Amino acid sequence: MNYALYLYMVVCVAGMSIGQLLFRKAALSISSFSPAGLLLNGWFLLAVGLYGITTLGWVWILRQAPLALAYPFMSLAFLIVPLLAWLFLGEPLHWHTVAGGALIMAGVVLASLGS
Repeated sequence: MNYALYLYMVVCVAGMSIGQLLFRKAALSISSFSPAGLLLNGWFLLAVGLYGITTLGWVWILRQAPLALAYPFMSLAFLIVPLLAWLFLGEPLHWHTVAGGALIMAGVVLASLGS
């Protein structure tokens, strides 16, 4: 397996994780939920654009790598999103989130070794 493909998978998951933060920013910046309000929200539009680009990248990755290898990388978002939310949005980061994230990372490494 090509090491660049691993990098592409991590970048794609990081992009989707950043998209989650942008969706959160969009949700916090609207006074009331409405489809029209979302379509005028810059955070929302940025999140949808980033998700669109990373989804295209993910489809390309799935052409290159077996799903059994690629899919565990998606679980990295369970660690990346809370870390980014803590760093950039000031949300709490609990020890059990970090411990669970470490277990997830161990699982991703274990799944990657088999390929």
